[in-house]
Amino acid sequence: MDLLNTLVDKGLRRELPSRDEALAVLATSDEDLLDVVAAAGKVRRHWFGRRVKLNYLVNLKSGLCPEDCSYCSQRLGAETGILKYTWLKPDEASKAAAAGLAGGAKRVCLVASGRGPTDRDVDRVSDTIKTIKEQNEGVEVCACLGLLSDGQAERLRGAGADAYNHNLNTSEATYGDITKTHTYADRVDTVQKAHAAGLSACSGLISGMGETDEDLVDVVFALRELDADSVPVNFLIPFEGTPLAKEWNLTPQRCLRILAMVRFVCPDIEVRIAGGRELHLRTLQPLALHLANSIFLGDYLTSEGQAGKADLEMIADAGFEVETTDQVTLPEHRRAGGCGSVCGSQDKAAEAPADTAPAEAAQPAPQAEAPAAPGPRTDLVTVRRRGAGTDVAPNA
Repeated sequence: MDLLNTLVDKGLRRELPSRDEALAVLATSDEDLLDVVAAAGKVRRHWFGRRVKLNYLVNLKSGLCPEDCSYCSQRLGAETGILKYTWLKPDEASKAAAAGLAGGAKRVCLVASGRGPTDRDVDRVSDTIKTIKEQNEGVEVCACLGLLSDGQAERLRGAGADAYNHNLNTSEATYGDITKTHTYADRVDTVQKAHAAGLSACSGLISGMGETDEDLVDVVFALRELDADSVPVNFLIPFEGTPLAKEWNLTPQRCLRILAMVRFVCPDIEVRIAGGRELHLRTLQPLALHLANSIFLGDYLTSEGQAGKADLEMIADAGFEVETTDQVTLPEHRRAGGCGSVCGSQDKAAEAPADTAPAEAAQPAPQAEAPAAPGPRTDLVTVRRRGAGTDVAPNA
């Protein structure tokens, strides 16, 4: 397909595809799916080889959130039956993190429910970051605490945090349909605060909430413009007791096309398969490793994931290897200050191979008639009852 050849060439040059090209990836048919995966896989291997970065979530504070995000099992008034507890102590959080690190995780993601941290909360998390860093040499720590106020990102950086996560989740045009208690602009502001403080920006999306292809392309283009170093791609977990409980819109094939589109738009960025991969990719999870170079190991914040041992076996069986602490995730040009919106505009000609002619602009493919999505698989949504906040051993 001319489209895929064009996108591979652009991905190897870090050149931004057009919106029509990104939309065309989402419109490809199931018949062409393996070609799409193979093409995006070339871009993934060029920048990240066959390494898979493992990340491990520690839910520092579960439930009790005043925000009304429609997708979230911890939202205000949700009747989801999840674990609810207040802040873990630093030693408790470090013990929880140790399980994931023992399983091969390189980054620990410290998450707390709520609109955003108070200054006292930042002190708590700073103590936890220091404890984890002291007890685990070479570990990366990412904080995810909600909307940041002025100066808080700098304090987290001073405590040793390497990154800050705050997802955009969906397009600006549809954000108000998902959440009313804060705005899309609030989220953008927090990502910018983290970046300005010298933290690696981690920001992603949730697919499967009833969004259009245009919404997906909008949010991924926005993430590239924000210069996120890491883009987690979540697939909606439709928890009973949330407004989106009936949204079962994803097929494994649809998930792979979304990941491929993200890889083409963000060729040299850490693309992470995040929440819901087991639920929606199911037996096609190994194919997704050809598109993303990062996954979460074990359980999620409020739901159980695939067994950690099965994750490691899947990576090995698919011919990939776990990234170690002495390996640097991002390509050198991103480590030297990031890529941002200039990539593919000012420097693409210098990096293009001498024998590569400019590719003709691809025309958007006609919208393929997608097969009907499978019925709800509520049997695959399991509330987490182990690990952080419990006396039961974690999944890692």
